[in-house]
Amino acid sequence: MADKLFDKTTAALGSSLNFRQLRHNLITSNIANADTPGYKALRVDFEKAMQDALDTEGNNGIATTSREHYAQGGGGLEHVDAEIYQEPDFSPSNDLNTVNVESEMTKLSENQILYDAATRLLNKKFGLLRYAITEGGKL
Repeated sequence: MADKLFDKTTAALGSSLNFRQLRHNLITSNIANADTPGYKALRVDFEKAMQDALDTEGNNGIATTSREHYAQGGGGLEHVDAEIYQEPDFSPSNDLNTVNVESEMTKLSENQILYDAATRLLNKKFGLLRYAITEGGKL
């Protein structure tokens, strides 16, 4: 019943919020370790993981008869996993630290804006559901 209540967009927004939180934690950890010698900045690429999950959710035209088919393949919006990796683009400083604080602050601001946008979209989806439950606003 719950899978009929919430659509693909709701699941994608929920996964997006989880990954935005993970990205926030990684970025703040990078900033906190900006002066730690040898620290390598960490990243997570959930956009690719989300795209892979959306592709799997559509299942490329292959018919499925059970939700477990997705779980066996590890795909679908309920099973979105992204890889955490070290930043490959920055050359290390003299102390081999790869954190660029200005870049991290920019990424943190961008991530916050996108988190807020996803939250607003999810609130609107739930508002529509609430409207439908109350029969168009009648209590």
